[in-house]
Amino acid sequence: MLKEIFYNTFVETERKRDEYAATHKAFDTKAMWVCIATAFSLSMIYYIGRYSYLKDFLNNSGAGRLIETTDSWVRGGNSSNLGELTYWVTMLVIFYFIVPVAVIRLVFKERLDDYGLQWKGAFKDYYLYIIMLMVMVPLVVYFSGTKVFQAKYPFLDIRSGQSLFPDFWKWELLYCAQFFALEFFFRGFVLHGLKSRLGFYSVFVMTIPYCMIHFGKPLQETLAAIIAGIVLGTLSLKSRSIFLGCLIHMTVGLGMDFAALWQKGFFD
Repeated sequence: MLKEIFYNTFVETERKRDEYAATHKAFDTKAMWVCIATAFSLSMIYYIGRYSYLKDFLNNSGAGRLIETTDSWVRGGNSSNLGELTYWVTMLVIFYFIVPVAVIRLVFKERLDDYGLQWKGAFKDYYLYIIMLMVMVPLVVYFSGTKVFQAKYPFLDIRSGQSLFPDFWKWELLYCAQFFALEFFFRGFVLHGLKSRLGFYSVFVMTIPYCMIHFGKPLQETLAAIIAGIVLGTLSLKSRSIFLGCLIHMTVGLGMDFAALWQKGFFD
């Protein structure tokens, strides 16, 4: 199985890279644009993606009156942080999905199918999904009982005794949307945008920023992101689709939320 997933994918990807290099100029503007767009999107998410930064920016720019308007939209009179999380996911969708799509369609003039958005063959290796779940579910249950994970998940503020309807279910839908955007960005745009020049090593290059976006989360999760980046990146190269990775990511992410709430006694 390891040979089929990793070695064969490595050989095939390297073969296609050599073919590409033989027919294209040494200076590759496509790889350059992918790197620039990646740095830009990650920077915008780190700064503009935080609502507190946006408020400080508006205030320091002399547009403090707009803060009341943004507060009414973001907070909406809601005592929870659902509005701020909605704003955060909106920024993720813009910079993880819309910006890369614009680069692919307007600059590269290529199809989104070539960047992981294709259903054909997406679930051919479904057995890998089952194997990964068998590994991840016990880990999710275990770590959801630790204080560091319970303090982090779910992102939505929920008080003891508070109903999960409707805010929690709204958040879970938003959570799935950000997983899709994230998978497209890293395992679609970055990975498939660099594979022509870097071959299989595009998996490891993509894994670096993917690991770094986990800084601030529990150490175990950040280290696990290195393994996840390599495995999900390889699966994306093999199937040329991000959808199996999306399903795995969503299942683990939502599973952590439910497990953490269960550990806190919300389902007693």
